[in-house]
Amino acid sequence: MTEATHKIKSNKKPFHSDVLKIDATEETKKITAAIQENVYDVLNKQGAVVATSGGIDSSVTVALATRALGKERVLALCLPERDSRAESKSLADLVIENLGVESITENIGPVLDAFGCYQRRDEAVKRVFPEYTSDYKLKITLPQNLLETGRINVYSLTIESPDGEQKSKRLPPRELLQIIAATNHKQRTRKQFEYYHADRLNYVVLGTPNRLEYDQGFFVKGGDGLADFKPIAHLYKTQVYALAEYLEIPEEVLAQKPTTDTYSLSQTQEEFYFSLPYHEMDLVLWAHNHNINASEVAKKMGYTTEQIERVYADIEQKRRTTAYLHQHALLTEPVLEIA
Repeated sequence: MTEATHKIKSNKKPFHSDVLKIDATEETKKITAAIQENVYDVLNKQGAVVATSGGIDSSVTVALATRALGKERVLALCLPERDSRAESKSLADLVIENLGVESITENIGPVLDAFGCYQRRDEAVKRVFPEYTSDYKLKITLPQNLLETGRINVYSLTIESPDGEQKSKRLPPRELLQIIAATNHKQRTRKQFEYYHADRLNYVVLGTPNRLEYDQGFFVKGGDGLADFKPIAHLYKTQVYALAEYLEIPEEVLAQKPTTDTYSLSQTQEEFYFSLPYHEMDLVLWAHNHNINASEVAKKMGYTTEQIERVYADIEQKRRTTAYLHQHALLTEPVLEIA
């Protein structure tokens, strides 16, 4: 991903708390027109598949697809597994019912078992906590002290026994990589089912990342990062929420705090990846993209200049370490493009 992808080529804009406000009516018209053009004219397909998790991004994406293509040309897929929250499926069902689109539930747990997803993950966990068994719960988290002291992005593993006792330890690199590699099976398996149904129906696969996730590499290559078209990747998460209200996404979905829904212990996106709550992270990312001085951002948001500089540095670090996720496959020599 090039620097130009991140920086906005325009005159410096004033920074204030309302910089992310959008005209939801006009934005909806723009996105639905883009979905129609890309599905029908560019990709020459007949509809769209959306993996619907009950989260805000997938709910907005499936609602936009329904507006653009009609409910008869949208398939919502629910793809739960062993560690998925029961509430996620309930919320997804609520969105699907309100939209009236066709839906299919594929429990990917048996496939993940066959891949050894849980077994390989648990092998790494047991090297850190020998007492761990399959009836424990777990999650991995980053330090939550970026604003106060800065931080090194080193993950910790937390386990919870059946009687509710929690323990945490810093994860060694070998175990961290194995846990993440095994867990990435979940996103890649979901994508296989999305493309199976897309191929079966001659549909496209719509991706659901927002701008914050897309910019900061918060996705799995070949997993939730894979799609034919990503209709909301230009929208900050705050703007996705604004569209959700306009599209009348159920209040139960709007009220949910963004989670990863990947590990068996409840885990927020802040714990796993981001350094601030999304509504603040969006503002700092917008400011960084528009070359706003950290001192100006700090003054408007009630932080110190040093704190905002730490978030700026964290943004750049994530861009560097996840740049490969945005790359196409590398070639030894250029290949002639066929018009």
